[in-house]
Amino acid sequence: MLITDAELARTAAEAGAAVVYARYGAPLERFWKSGSDFATAADIEAENTILDVIRGARPEDAVTGEESGRTGSGSAERMWLVDPLCGTLNYAARNMLVAVNVALRVGSDVAVAASADPFAGEVFWTDGDQAYVRCDGVDEELTPSSDSRLVDVNLDPPFPNEMTFQAARLLADPGFIERFHARVVSTTLAVAWVAAGRRAAYVTDGHLRDSVHFASGIALCQAAGCVVTGIHGQPLHTGAGGLIAAADQETHAALLDLISNQLPPDR
Repeated sequence: MLITDAELARTAAEAGAAVVYARYGAPLERFWKSGSDFATAADIEAENTILDVIRGARPEDAVTGEESGRTGSGSAERMWLVDPLCGTLNYAARNMLVAVNVALRVGSDVAVAASADPFAGEVFWTDGDQAYVRCDGVDEELTPSSDSRLVDVNLDPPFPNEMTFQAARLLADPGFIERFHARVVSTTLAVAWVAAGRRAAYVTDGHLRDSVHFASGIALCQAAGCVVTGIHGQPLHTGAGGLIAAADQETHAALLDLISNQLPPDR
């Protein structure tokens, strides 16, 4: 029987997560990219494993991998977006907060996605209509909630909108401190946690279209019914870019108000 796209995304993410889990704590060669950014041997092995799964089932599809770049036809309608180890710095420091992300863009929309937590043994996944978390072979539908008041933010560059928004300034806003509790886990696993009700929201700057880091988490949040917009409330991937993924309208509106405090008086 032909594997569905959703099953393939989940299977590929699980395969990558198995590599990440197995290599944890072992000495790992580092491959430097630019500045302080690097990949480890685990990143590369996990990506190769994921690509083997995808290519074995969908040889005609294009793929963009964090480590290997784009392969396949430049005109392909179907593009897999693969981040084999989101949280490499965490992982290299023997911190277990990481994610393995696999998403499929068909045309302009992400159709299916999976984000695996190698150490919790969970896979957050969506078929484009509903979002679930699978643990021990059992699926549970994701339900967003703002009850925790935990808001995860991304403090890593780039900051294309630094004149009008910086996450560090948001965290220092008295209104934010009064209403929310900040968290910084430095992996897009936290975006999946918004869909799962484990975070009230996630906020980041940046231009995220076709991002191997964010495509899976965004798709999960959208399928779960979260409020997902750009940093100033505009449609995703337009204007200034950025991301607010919030469990509900009230949380989203509160974050928009706080972010607007950073705008110059004439904006």
